[in-house]
Amino acid sequence: MIELSSAVLVLTGAMAAGKSTVAQRLAERLPRAAHVRGDAFRRMIVSGRREFTPEEPDEAAAQLRLRYQLAAATADGYARAGFTAVLQDVVLGPVWADYLDLVATRPRFAVVLVPRPEVIHRREQGRTKSGYGAWTVQALDSAVRDGTPRLGLWLDNSDQTPDETVDEILAKLSLARLPD
Repeated sequence: MIELSSAVLVLTGAMAAGKSTVAQRLAERLPRAAHVRGDAFRRMIVSGRREFTPEEPDEAAAQLRLRYQLAAATADGYARAGFTAVLQDVVLGPVWADYLDLVATRPRFAVVLVPRPEVIHRREQGRTKSGYGAWTVQALDSAVRDGTPRLGLWLDNSDQTPDETVDEILAKLSLARLPD
């Protein structure tokens, strides 16, 4: 198995793809790991926060870039301290390549969870939080499948438990490794 210490593994996918659960379980399986939740940086803005919507207003886009920069810097900080940082966030479309470049740590790994849209819809219905707002499952699924560069390991976790998804990530880690 590939050594993951002092590394960053970035996990993305549409909302309700299983990112949070899989990232947490993955971090729990590693001997020294931190789970960095990108959305925590959005929630830290107490006043003046602008939610990112399909219309993509300038201020919301600037806040999203800040969130991405802070999350990547935090993951790098954990890696410098000898931890594996499992960084999860919603990063879709062409910005995926730019986001991965924000991570300075080497080695870097990337995993994209791509469950079928009907599975995402079912999962979203069962969650206490609602992440979609102005977005639709179909729009985000299209952003993932059609607009996101094919970097890292792409997994259809539709029919897997979170632990099975973690097993597959660990088994296929060499496919998730990004070039230095």
